[in-house]
Amino acid sequence: MQVTPEILAEVALTEDEYRLIVERLGREPNAVELGMFGAMWSEHCGYKNSRPLLKRLPTSGPRVVQGPGENAGAVDIGEGLVAVLKIESHNHPSAVEPFQGAATGVGGIVRDIFTMGARPVAILDSLRFGPLEEPRTRYLFHGVVGGISWYGNCLGIPTVAGDVFFDPGYSANPLVNAMCVGVARRDALVRARATGPGNLVLLVGADTGRDGIHGATFASVEDPEKSHRGVVQVGNPFLEKLLLEACLEALESGCVVAMQDLGAAGLTSSTAETAARGGVGIEIDVAKVPRREAGMTPYEVMLSESQERMLVIVEPSKLEVVEAIFRRWELHAAVIGRVTGDGMLRVLEDGRPVAEVPVRLLTEAPTYVRQGREDPAIAALRNRDLSAVPDLARSPEEGLTAGQALLALLRSPNIASRRPVYRTYDHTILTNTVLPPGEGDAAVLRIKGTRLGLAVKTDCNPRYCLLDPYLGAQHAVAEAARNVSCVGAEPAAITDCLNFGNPERPGVYYQLSQAIEGMAVACEALGIPIVSGNASLYNESGGRAIPPTPTIGIVGVLDDVTRHAGLAFASQGVVYLIGPAQATLGASEYLALLHGLTAGSPPSLDLELELQVQRAVREGIARGVVRAAHDCSEGGLAVALAESCIAGQIGGRFEIEPLIEANAGRLDRALFGEGGSRVLVQVAPGDEADLIALLNGYRLPYLRLGETGGDSLVLGDALAISLGELRAAWSSGLG
Repeated sequence: MQVTPEILAEVALTEDEYRLIVERLGREPNAVELGMFGAMWSEHCGYKNSRPLLKRLPTSGPRVVQGPGENAGAVDIGEGLVAVLKIESHNHPSAVEPFQGAATGVGGIVRDIFTMGARPVAILDSLRFGPLEEPRTRYLFHGVVGGISWYGNCLGIPTVAGDVFFDPGYSANPLVNAMCVGVARRDALVRARATGPGNLVLLVGADTGRDGIHGATFASVEDPEKSHRGVVQVGNPFLEKLLLEACLEALESGCVVAMQDLGAAGLTSSTAETAARGGVGIEIDVAKVPRREAGMTPYEVMLSESQERMLVIVEPSKLEVVEAIFRRWELHAAVIGRVTGDGMLRVLEDGRPVAEVPVRLLTEAPTYVRQGREDPAIAALRNRDLSAVPDLARSPEEGLTAGQALLALLRSPNIASRRPVYRTYDHTILTNTVLPPGEGDAAVLRIKGTRLGLAVKTDCNPRYCLLDPYLGAQHAVAEAARNVSCVGAEPAAITDCLNFGNPERPGVYYQLSQAIEGMAVACEALGIPIVSGNASLYNESGGRAIPPTPTIGIVGVLDDVTRHAGLAFASQGVVYLIGPAQATLGASEYLALLHGLTAGSPPSLDLELELQVQRAVREGIARGVVRAAHDCSEGGLAVALAESCIAGQIGGRFEIEPLIEANAGRLDRALFGEGGSRVLVQVAPGDEADLIALLNGYRLPYLRLGETGGDSLVLGDALAISLGELRAAWSSGLG
C-alpha cells in the first residue's frame, strides 16, 4: 500500500510515527492496520504527550482500591462499599453537533462506571462556552444542555452537580466534560482484563454502523468545525438502560471474566486494551459483528464508534447463562471471537486474515517530552500593575458604586443562577439526592441501607489557569476539595480532565506541564489521590488554543449523611469569614467584567492553611455548630454573602471596615477581590463560643462579619440592596 501524506493525515499519524510502526512491525501495515494504529496512537487513546507528565500525579492512598489504568477509579467509602468515579471529555463532537455530542459523552462515561460492576448514582457536567451573547454560543449552550438532560433523564440517572464558565477563549471550542459516580461492593468490583485462552469474546448491545469512524483521531486534531458530522456518534439512552441492567446482572452472576465498553476507537481499542491488561491476545471475525448498514468494510467495523456496545469475555461453559441474561433484556449477544495466548490482535473477515498486530504495539504508543516555554504575552498580563484600576465610588455621580458592581456581578453568566441549566435535569430520580443543585457548594447523595453519604462536584477557574497554570491548577484542586468540605464531606478522590490546546506548541506544553505539577503539589498537600482521568488536547481553532482547563471532579465521603450543611443562611444567625481577610483583584471576575481586564496574578494559595480551613469547616458541620457554609470564589466576599442570603431568603447586616483595612483601604478588593481558603459560615447565636474555640484550636484567621435578618443585604455604608433586587439580578444572567 502506498502511503501518502494525505493518508497519514486521515489517521492523524506523522511520517516519523509511520516509520516507527514499520520498524516495530517489521513490515508495512495494511490499510486496516494503519487505521487501527492511527486510532490507538492518537492523543485521545495513546496519551502521547500527556503520559510522561501524568506520572507526577499521586494515585495511591489508604482509600484507593483501583487507580488509573482501568475504565474508572475506585475508593473505599466504608461498609464494604466503593465509590467508582471517572470524568471524560466530548469536546470535539460537541463543537460539531452539540446535542448528540454531549448526549453520547454522558452515555460513554456511564458505561465506564457500570463496566466496573458499579451502579451509576450520579452524573456531573463541567461546561465551557464562549460569550453567551454570541448566537453560536447560544446554539451550543442549549444544544449541549439539552443533550445532557435528554440522555441522563431517559437513562434514569440524576444529574446533580457540575460547573459552567463563559469566556471568549471557548468561542470556537466549547468544552463538554462528563463525570459519573457509581457505587459497588468492594468484593464485586470487575476489571477489564481478558484472561484464559479459549474464552469467548461477545459483542453486546447496539448493531454497528458507520457513525463515529475516526472519532478518536478527530478528538486529537485541531479545528473541529473542519471535520464532518460522520464522526459524531448518535445515542440511544433507552438501549443503554437495557445494557446497564443486563451488564450488572451478568456481572453479578459470576459468569463474566472481563467487560469493556466500546468508546473511542470502538472494537480496536476495546479488544486491544482488554487483551493488553490481561497479557493475552484476541482474535475476532468482523463478519460476525451485527451491523445496521450494508457494505461495511473491516476498516469501518474496527473503527466505528457506534454507541451502546459492550465487549464481554466469557468462559465457553458459561456462555448459555450469559446469553440468557442478555436475551431477557432484549439484547443481542454475538460471539465474535476468542481469547488467544499469543499476544496478537488478529482480525478476520469470514475466516480470512485482514489484520494481525501485536497487542503491545497498539497499546504502547510513542511518547513525547517537549520543551515548554511560557508565552511572553501571558507573562506580561500576569505581571500587569493593577494599581491604576480605579476603586469603587461612594456615589453614582463619582463612578461605579459597590451596589452597581454587585448587581452586575450577580447578572454575570459566570456567577448567575444555574437554575436554567439544572432545571432541565432530573436530579431527584433514584431518590438519593439529599442536597440538590443550587442548595450547597456540592451535591450530597445518600447510600441507601447505610448512614453514608457522598458529596460530588467539578471545578476549575480557567482565568486563573491562563494567567498562571501552576497556581491555577492548585486552586482547581483546592476549590473542589473546599466545596465538598463545605457540605461536610471529607475529600476522598479526584478524577481529572485535562483540556488544553496543541501540545506541540511550546506555550501550550508549558501550560500542560505546569498545570499537572500544580495539581500534583496540591493533591499531595491535601492528601487526595487522583484515581482516574482523561486528557483532551488539541482544543484550538485557527491557531488559537482554549484557556488551559484542568477540570477537577471530586468525591467526598460523609460518615453520617444527616450531618451535612447547605449554603443558605437561616434567620437569627451569626456569620463569620474563616480564612484570610486579604484578597486580590488579579484574575478576578470583577476585573474581567467591570474593567474588561484579564490580568494580574491569581490569588496566592497557602495549602497548609487550606487543609486546616477545610478540616475546621468539616468538624464544625459534624458537631452541629456550623449551620451553613459557602466557599468564597468568583465575585469575592460580597457575591458569596448575596448568594447565601438569596438561597435562605433572608437579609443581613455585615461590617466591612476590617476587610477594607486588610485590603490596603480598597473597597473593591474588600468586597469583590478573590482569595483562596476563604469560607463563610453561619452559626446560631448561642454557638459562637464553640465556633471561636474550634477556629482557635486550628489557629485559623477569622472575622465576625455580622448577623442575618431583615429583607436587605447591608454591607457597612457601602451598599444596601433588597433581597428582591438581588434575586432579580441573579436570576437573569442565563436568560
